[in-house]
Amino acid sequence: MISTAIRVARVGSAAELAAAALMMLGFPCLMVAALIPSVYAFVVAAAVTYLADHFLHRRSSYLINRLSKVRAGLSIRFLIRQLLLILLLARMSLADNLVFYAAVACFIAFYGLQAPHGALVTLIRNRRRMPVATRNIDLKSRIRIPDAPPRRLLHRSAEKMLHLDLFAVAGLLVSAALDDAFVGFVGAGVTVALGCLYVAVLLPYVRGRRTPPKAEAVLAAVDDWLAAYKPETVLYFSGSKDSAYQVNMWLETMEQLETRPLIILRERAILNNLAPTTVPVICVPGGVHLMNLDLSTVRVALYAANVGKNIHLLRVPTMKHVFIGHGDSDKLASVNPYSKVYDEVWTAGRAGRDRYAIADVGVRDEDIVEVGRPQLAPITTGRRGEAAGGGVPTVLYAPTWEGWDGNPGNTSIVLAGENIVRKLVKADPPVRVLYKPHPFTGTVSAQAGAAHRRVTALVEKAAAERAADPRFTADAAAQERARAELARIEARLAELAGAGGDKGDEAEATRDGIVDAERHQEIARLRTEWNAAYWNSFPAYEHKVITGAEPRLYDCFNVSDAMVSDISSVVSDFIASGKPYAVTDSGELGVEEFKRQNTAVRAATILSNSAAELGELLDAVRDPSADPLAGDRKELKQYLLGPDEPKSIDQFNAAVADLALKAETRNVGQQSRLGAANVDPAEAAELTTALPGQRGASAGETDDVNAV
Repeated sequence: MISTAIRVARVGSAAELAAAALMMLGFPCLMVAALIPSVYAFVVAAAVTYLADHFLHRRSSYLINRLSKVRAGLSIRFLIRQLLLILLLARMSLADNLVFYAAVACFIAFYGLQAPHGALVTLIRNRRRMPVATRNIDLKSRIRIPDAPPRRLLHRSAEKMLHLDLFAVAGLLVSAALDDAFVGFVGAGVTVALGCLYVAVLLPYVRGRRTPPKAEAVLAAVDDWLAAYKPETVLYFSGSKDSAYQVNMWLETMEQLETRPLIILRERAILNNLAPTTVPVICVPGGVHLMNLDLSTVRVALYAANVGKNIHLLRVPTMKHVFIGHGDSDKLASVNPYSKVYDEVWTAGRAGRDRYAIADVGVRDEDIVEVGRPQLAPITTGRRGEAAGGGVPTVLYAPTWEGWDGNPGNTSIVLAGENIVRKLVKADPPVRVLYKPHPFTGTVSAQAGAAHRRVTALVEKAAAERAADPRFTADAAAQERARAELARIEARLAELAGAGGDKGDEAEATRDGIVDAERHQEIARLRTEWNAAYWNSFPAYEHKVITGAEPRLYDCFNVSDAMVSDISSVVSDFIASGKPYAVTDSGELGVEEFKRQNTAVRAATILSNSAAELGELLDAVRDPSADPLAGDRKELKQYLLGPDEPKSIDQFNAAVADLALKAETRNVGQQSRLGAANVDPAEAAELTTALPGQRGASAGETDDVNAV
């Protein structure tokens, strides 16, 4: 019942649900206390509403946002409490007392201060919002960007301002209880004085040297940096904050490029969720600002997702455009017809080429290049020690999410998830289960979210039962050492994060957001050490639910002996390990049809929604000689991911160099044709690099931004 209430109220926990209930009940109680009248009952109810409201704000509860949509926002709740306090004073026959008029005057003046306070906060934030935000780019030597205002002034500013009424409310309640007007006058005076002080402190940050330069100066500084850096290869990305993983998976590859790399993002939310990198990053929310950037030295643009905003860079004729995607699978997204807008489409292996040929969506075979998957380098091959040595093998269950189209074949979590996990935790001989769901699970389908919670409960219950099972013993001392090591590493990582500093705001982060290379390397080393300590901090037989960014999916691959998953890039990536795997036919196509439609499952154990076939996978895990699909997996690995030699990163760099040469050849040919036509050299240069509708456009013009 509680879980149902939590879901209906859209709160995150039972504590949030309790706080929401207390807050909602508190206001009727305030009215009753004011009408009785009872000062002490009013004090208790007021305290409850203050504390519950504050708790929900600290938790960023969804309910708080919903209240503001139905005219019950933060300011209204404070105003109602203040009006009920005035009602209390009137019911206590204090309407003719000066303290009553002081209360009315105080609250009117206090609310009069809300407008200039809100306007100043908004103005400061808007003026400090950069037309472009950057990382690893030296703008500090080119333009003056002042320090951000102290975080305490702007963070949760509306809540802080409104809570200044506490002095007046407390003073007036004391006056009502003791029949002494002095305390009420003092409380009201303190509230108004602090409100005026808050507004006064904000004023210097809206003018003079405390404001960043205008957009034109910032854009000119970025162009100056671009002219000096001369980027050659761009990774372009646009999407929601939840899709940041799609660009993060390419950061290490970008760092290994043999050309000068640059990352261009279109949303600030993506920049805020971007993993640390040494590659220069420019976030350009505005389409016109992007089109006015000097990208004349760029010869190759890489696209990790098919999104509408790609058109803003696809307009540039002086560079070649490549779709690299964010995974390799047999999903329809891997053969999106939109892909034909690119000059080339890069796939991991031959399977990607064949996929486009079968789909017949307009992508020509000569425009497809096989480059392998550089991101798979961290995946180790071969069996983990426990399975080979007779210990408890580990099976990873990594279902994908439900997708947008409601297709039951998208994920196994709804129809098969519980069956899979139940059979795994009850397997004899026993196995360990790692459950790592897709981060989007449950975001579209309530059924998927509910199934995820049930699977989580199954794993946690099985873990508790195994911990009490005398058959399983662990080296407590070794685990304690690992936990101590984990704490040490996390403390050092926190120290390094603090040393880098969370910048005060976007402008300050743009000014100071240059990664320290030595610090970046130390963090990478510590992340590796953290991963080892994490897996050693609990028994090798313990079932585990793994959510969040760490440990990464590939880390889970490396400690597993087999995997159960769905049709997604997860399967293709796991094939790089060479270990046994199973894929669920949730759409009930049948084994032959399922294999025909999905290349990546041709060397897999195919599971029905009942998961009755799991025994075949477990037999292969426990005894390599009982693994009839080992040879098929080896062949499929090369077909899907390409040959092991040359290394994928070398193939990738070679493809970049080849395409850059094609772009340069095109540009030289274009200039030659214009020269032969006796076009003025200056005009020729402009014509070969200009974007449609861009020439002569100012930063403020937005016409034709979305035209094709």
